[in-house]
Amino acid sequence: MQVDIINFPETKVAVLEHHGDPALIDRSVRQFIAWRQQNNLPPSISATFNIIYDNRSVAVNDFRLDICAATNNEIADNSMGIVAKTISGGRCAVLRHIGNDDDIEEKLTYLYAQWLPQSNEKRRDFPMYFQRVSFFPTVPEQEAITDIFLPIASGTSESC
Repeated sequence: MQVDIINFPETKVAVLEHHGDPALIDRSVRQFIAWRQQNNLPPSISATFNIIYDNRSVAVNDFRLDICAATNNEIADNSMGIVAKTISGGRCAVLRHIGNDDDIEEKLTYLYAQWLPQSNEKRRDFPMYFQRVSFFPTVPEQEAITDIFLPIASGTSESC
């Protein structure tokens, strides 16, 4: 698996915070899509991200995930619960995943359990996040592209 180290720019995002059962993420995604449509922020002009706070092994009620769209627009008070946040800029290890999310766990495990300990890099105090480069229904699920970002500290080894 090819891991690259990049400097990710600080990115302002509009966020729908999903709390609770991962099985209900699709409902949150539909709500977020409706907000994006109302605010003219389609994926073609506004990058799509997910900030991953927990893995699916946490208690169902404790699971947290942010569904995000990049925007420099102010986020007005709204009935859908969309808020403004920032994905912090800095060094990140990046691993590309192609396909649906059913087998993305393999890539996450590789980054944490193999690559990170062998790289001499240290985690930075920001959660892992995904950029949904292309996704269903724009492309078939098996052709979806997701870049996985693992924030790492500055001043550590540059080797991969």
